[in-house]
Amino acid sequence: MSVARDRILALMRTQCSIFNTTYNPQRLRLGSRILHQRLKGPSVAEYYPPRIGAISQLRKLYPKYDILDEKEEDWVEHLNVAKSRGKENPKKKKTAAESKKFTRKR
Repeated sequence: MSVARDRILALMRTQCSIFNTTYNPQRLRLGSRILHQRLKGPSVAEYYPPRIGAISQLRKLYPKYDILDEKEEDWVEHLNVAKSRGKENPKKKKTAAESKKFTRKR
């Protein structure tokens, strides 16, 4: 004699509520086993030493030394030349009255 399917499902539902597991009668692949695992990223990141990727980080690490960045100096010089020719970025509008977007007639 076999037990009815709905009785078995009710037993599974009760079992899942008692043992705090997911109720999945269709046995779908939900990925909950992967999601409950410990994250690997922080432990892998701790294994490698910190990377110094910019000259600004070097300046913070060694404030006593005067470290020059040629690319940054070239960029600042380029900006100064552009400003002297009047090719700088436009000033940002601080209020709605200064903006053309709100003064336009429709």
